[in-house]
Amino acid sequence: MKKTLLFSFFFILILGNTQAQEVKIPSHWPDTFYSGDQGKMHVQGMALDKKNGFIYLSFTDRLVKMDLSGQMVGSVSGFIGHLGDLDFNDADGKIYGSLEYKNDAIGKGIKKTLGKEENAGVNGFYIAIFDGAKIVNTNMNAETEDLLRTVYLSEVVQDYEAEVNVGDKIMPHRYACSGIDGLTFAPSIGSSNLDKKYLYVAYGIYGDIDRDDNDHQVILKYDVTNWAKYEKQLSQDNLHTSGPKKPLEKYFVKTGNTRYGIQNLAYDSHTGNLFAAVYKGTKTQFPNYDLFVIDGHKKPVSTRIISDRHKIKGKTLSLLQAGSKDLDTGIRGWHFKWGATGIQPLGDGLFYISHNEKNDEGLQHTTLYKYRWVGDSQNAFVRDN
Repeated sequence: MKKTLLFSFFFILILGNTQAQEVKIPSHWPDTFYSGDQGKMHVQGMALDKKNGFIYLSFTDRLVKMDLSGQMVGSVSGFIGHLGDLDFNDADGKIYGSLEYKNDAIGKGIKKTLGKEENAGVNGFYIAIFDGAKIVNTNMNAETEDLLRTVYLSEVVQDYEAEVNVGDKIMPHRYACSGIDGLTFAPSIGSSNLDKKYLYVAYGIYGDIDRDDNDHQVILKYDVTNWAKYEKQLSQDNLHTSGPKKPLEKYFVKTGNTRYGIQNLAYDSHTGNLFAAVYKGTKTQFPNYDLFVIDGHKKPVSTRIISDRHKIKGKTLSLLQAGSKDLDTGIRGWHFKWGATGIQPLGDGLFYISHNEKNDEGLQHTTLYKYRWVGDSQNAFVRDN
């Protein structure tokens, strides 16, 4: 009792003497967190509402909201596209997710699983913006209930639908763009101003081994401050095109070949870096790591990227000079099994990392485990519990 009173007094004392500084409150997040069985499609990412104590999980065709005891609070269903990675925007209290509509192998697979007809020729890539306070029941409809708005990303659609010269062939998809998946809110990379956060959205990148223009990750940067003018209610039979014409910036990160690009992108304020979890690639000339860390302290570097047989102006981001280093390419990263279905910083070097599985009936679930960032030459993380 005396210790509790002493801590409370100390906390009040700190609070009374702190103006703009954020007071660090001890973590109350459970050591492990179980989602329970969901649908037939696997978990894609997570977002944490740290203020109110909610965990949001994307299971491809649904968003799940749970409290810290593991109880379901609500869910949003009815998606016939691909709901991917998530992040929570502290500035407006909304949950942001990547949302795809396309007719490639992924899109066709989703429609087949859901028993839906293909809608050939219609592609749409969006940021889905959920009002978590309105998610209070299970199976709330993504289209008809007033809890979701979407913003169209024309830059992604243009790159996805483009045809380019690769070697002696005309191939679809500039930069092998397959759409979008990983996203996160973070300060300007290389800037000392940590207060203003931007939305960073990573391309999915097709893993074809017979093309050489898919060895960079592509990340778009947006300022979402005035996005209310673009936001539209979702209509999956009539996809809208309301959104910014261009991103603020378009960045490239040399990682080598991956399968479907950055699956989960997460900014960690403790280190100031961005963590990028992927499905590792198969090109033998690359180390094919599962995890890369983008150095958030180094300014983007102007360079030229080869695309469509031309050298175009671009900006590259730097990988953190840590982890295993491939001597032939200089690429650094880690072989780490988990993270592509969810990686979320908790602060003080701790992370939630998703271990996804399915039961005998084919229903998907995940367990979030606490890991501690190590970042040495052998280990990215170690289990904290």
